Amino acid sequence: MTEKIKADLCIIGAGSGGLSLAAGAAQLGRNVVLFEEGEMGGDCLNTGCVPSKALIAAAGRAHAMREAGKFGVKSVDPEIDFAAVMDHVHGVIAAIAPVDSQERFEGFGVKVIRAHAKFTGERTVEGGGARVNAKHIVIATGSRAFVPPIEGLNTTPYLTNETIFENRKLPKHLIVIGGGPIGVELAQAHARLGSEVTIIEGAPSILGKDDPELVEIVREQLTKDGVRIIEGAMVENVSGENGNISVRAGQQTVSGTHLLVAVGRAPTVDGLNLEAAGVTYDKKGIKVDNGLRTSNKRIYAMGDVAGGRQFTHVAGYHASVLVRKILFKAPAKNDEHLAPWVTYTDPELAQAGLVESDAKERYDDVKTVYWRTTENDRAQAERDTRGLIKVITKKNGEILGASIVGKSAGDLIQSWAYALANGQKIKSFTNYIAPYPTRGELSKRAAGQWYTPALFSSRTRKLVSLLSLFD
Repeated sequence: MTEKIKADLCIIGAGSGGLSLAAGAAQLGRNVVLFEEGEMGGDCLNTGCVPSKALIAAAGRAHAMREAGKFGVKSVDPEIDFAAVMDHVHGVIAAIAPVDSQERFEGFGVKVIRAHAKFTGERTVEGGGARVNAKHIVIATGSRAFVPPIEGLNTTPYLTNETIFENRKLPKHLIVIGGGPIGVELAQAHARLGSEVTIIEGAPSILGKDDPELVEIVREQLTKDGVRIIEGAMVENVSGENGNISVRAGQQTVSGTHLLVAVGRAPTVDGLNLEAAGVTYDKKGIKVDNGLRTSNKRIYAMGDVAGGRQFTHVAGYHASVLVRKILFKAPAKNDEHLAPWVTYTDPELAQAGLVESDAKERYDDVKTVYWRTTENDRAQAERDTRGLIKVITKKNGEILGASIVGKSAGDLIQSWAYALANGQKIKSFTNYIAPYPTRGELSKRAAGQWYTPALFSSRTRKLVSLLSLFD
């Protein structure tokens, strides 16, 4: 028999956003039902952010061993046990998994149903032998790896980010279709672990959403790591079998042992029967307003499936928006355009707000300032001066964006994301005292550079000379 359940809140999807919202609502005393047909924790924990960063960490250690000589420590060529590397990756997943576990959320009072869910009405969801009628429903099903309609791909073995972490044999030659963040991160990691790697990108440049000047610094390091990069070449055909795969792109044919398809993500809407709930969607995701509400006023969508920026931290942010809207009945707007993003290559590439080209398209009074990592003492001490910070403002000091490439760029970008979210001007970065020696000084130095032309102008020199008369 079908179990009938009445709930205050029904959430479909136990990824980052769904779990955050479920925990908050349950701890505030609401009756919450959570559907999840796959692994608790969703893509980020199991096939995305966590395993990729664990693999990157292992690759980083191998690279450090090869580069030790510049510190007076003998360099060595590390022996890579790729199966043990994957044990490390899955060990990290296992260490984090209890935080996202079914048992933990049941401890909060959430009813967790491990089954596929679909709509059977405007306020009704069914799955796992249960029919849930809820006051509010939130769709948090995330996204999946997009598989493009390339000739031959359906008969050729390939990997995506959802399957590559199950591979326990180091690829002799990994061909990566896609030069976005996922493709580039995994390409560099495999190269540093001993694979020959080729990236094929159809667009004119890898990492096309980022500032080209900063991307060039990442490209230089990828080339040093042995990654071959083919840009502006659309893949026309793939063929072969395990260990012998051929990819034709433009006038070139690349042969390798393994193929990784990393050309983006597609929202997970299949099988939800959204039509029964009157929820509008398209290939980009579910249509929502600036409060994440769908075409059905009782249903919301969050995270990747909502068609916006596909980042774990955006999904978590969406959860906070919906807590305010649904639970506290307070006005809350989705300002995800303020969310920064980071590509975790070495060096890291981070962005908050507008890149320089977009800022110049929107505004006539754009001012850009730089500070290069070669002028940072901590970077010199660590023998790693790759990188720079670029800050884009209006001429009145209003911050429009910041771009950082270099070690720990993902940490350094946070202060700029904070400033953008709170409407601060660049002067705020000159007011604080930065500890020395840190890479954090880059932000303060860039801000100081913004004032340099005015500070040392002939007008200011005349003012100082005049003021000296009053000594």
